[in-house]
Amino acid sequence: MTQTAKNYGDALYELARDEALCPQISEELAGVCGVFADTPAYTELLSAPSVPKSERTAVLDAAFSGRVHPYVLNFLKLLTERDRIRELKDCGKQFRSRYNEDRGILAAVAVTAVPLTDALLQKLRAKLCAVTGKQVEIQNRVDPSVLGGIRLEMEGRQLDGTVRQRLDGLKKTLSDTVL
Repeated sequence: MTQTAKNYGDALYELARDEALCPQISEELAGVCGVFADTPAYTELLSAPSVPKSERTAVLDAAFSGRVHPYVLNFLKLLTERDRIRELKDCGKQFRSRYNEDRGILAAVAVTAVPLTDALLQKLRAKLCAVTGKQVEIQNRVDPSVLGGIRLEMEGRQLDGTVRQRLDGLKKTLSDTVL
């Protein structure tokens, strides 16, 4: 993440915090980031130097006016006017990071070979809450290459208890063994 994205994300967060709008802005910003992720051509259009900035911001008005808080819309316009719209995803990550930090929320990703059931997600959440002392939000991502087990990704760390990791460790041990 660039320093620019951190600065912009922090600035939006501080504005939202001062206005007591953090939950709303967080949700809307995540939605907008999702739209941009699903439609990369949108970022290309808003970054195109051949399109005047006034037309680019008009496109944002047409797409988001009345659908998101004016702070989110103005944030998008600011990024577009300053040719920083490609930083939107990381700005959103920084905003969410600050939001989670202030509320004692730990965002975690559980990577498994098959989707976890709701019961297993609840058990995992309860265990992580007990261990960390924080409110835990878990997202389950399916990756068949892990074969089995679970890999937890949280706070920039990975706890890998997957079959793939164990097989890779066994393979390394066997290759290092001299016969």
